[in-house]
Amino acid sequence: MRITLGVTGGVAAYKAAELVRRLQQDGFTVQVVMTRGAREFVTPLTFAALSGQKVITDLFAESGGEANLESAIEHIAVAQRTDLLLVAPATADILAKFARGIADDFLTTLYLASTAPVVVAPAMNVNMWNHAATQENIEMLRARGVHIVDPDEGYLACGMTGSGRLAGQEQIVAAVREVLSVKRDLEGQTVLVTAGPTCEDLDPVRYLTNRSSGKMGYAVAEAAALRGARVILVSGPTSLETPAGVERIDVRSAAEMYRAVLETFADSSIAIFAAAVADYRPAEMLEQKIKRDKGPIRLTLEPNPDIIAAVAQNKGDRLVVGFAAETERVAENARKKLAAKNADLIVANDVTAEGAGFDHDTNIVTLFARDGRDLPLPRMSKKEVAQRILDEAIRLRSVLRAQQRSAI
Repeated sequence: MRITLGVTGGVAAYKAAELVRRLQQDGFTVQVVMTRGAREFVTPLTFAALSGQKVITDLFAESGGEANLESAIEHIAVAQRTDLLLVAPATADILAKFARGIADDFLTTLYLASTAPVVVAPAMNVNMWNHAATQENIEMLRARGVHIVDPDEGYLACGMTGSGRLAGQEQIVAAVREVLSVKRDLEGQTVLVTAGPTCEDLDPVRYLTNRSSGKMGYAVAEAAALRGARVILVSGPTSLETPAGVERIDVRSAAEMYRAVLETFADSSIAIFAAAVADYRPAEMLEQKIKRDKGPIRLTLEPNPDIIAAVAQNKGDRLVVGFAAETERVAENARKKLAAKNADLIVANDVTAEGAGFDHDTNIVTLFARDGRDLPLPRMSKKEVAQRILDEAIRLRSVLRAQQRSAI
């Protein structure tokens, strides 16, 4: 999940650098937006180095830079891709602007443009915090659904003692997780995920592949990391960014993916095979480019290794989740695959359905479980589908373990 962290101009701005690291440890991708005042305390370069993301400091192009349409509407783009807006520290000034709908810089404009949930962690002098105007603004924001992380009491930078110190990192991160409804039920687990297509080379120029974008597998990897798991992502060729906190192994062919899975499967407690692995590869990879001829050519293919079947036959107490991209008889084919592969859960969909399948941001799937439960899901984002897959995997593992104990 992507968090936009707004940093405003207070002494506590330096603590936001530590907060970036803490959020990243929990699997969040963090992009920082700084007000002019914040830049008096911490440099944008600090946050860029920590987050690995562009730090936004102005609504328009930097002074002296070339103005363009992209810079003029960047607040809209950031608003659309963020899952949560977190402001820490939040000064009395920014609280007043949020409450009154003032949009005079990037952060305030982003606040009005975003429909994502908002968490603010105020930090200021005790008298400023207790002032009737600040408290009125706080109540106004609360009434609009903004989650307020109240400041701590203690010794303040101004030399006074009282409420106004920025809340602790754990308290802020807990608020973020609560608002996003992110569970931590995979801590101590290792989740192996495969994602993306494979490419089977025919000659130095051409290869066989499929339409997989990797979006579904990457969503599963991100969701597992957010829920506390160590995540190993074996990825075919894709342009997607590696989710925060995820260990990525890049492969190209089905044979390479097979080897990478064999090397990592033993370390996993849950293995989720979302990659669209090519069933066949050219029997021979030619050293020279095939020249165009007047007549047809024959292409001989040989089967690739069946990765799921190979590892699931000796899975022990690991939970194995497979995917079935179908164009007909979805339920029948998914159930056959569940048995044939010795999987515990199959995520099946009709890739011809509108809003489902390859390269979409949404999906429509049915989960077929080993214990006989079929769970059809309506069209939802792939991030939501990923959470439901993990929910079902955890439920199924509990059921299977209970059955094993009763059989002893």
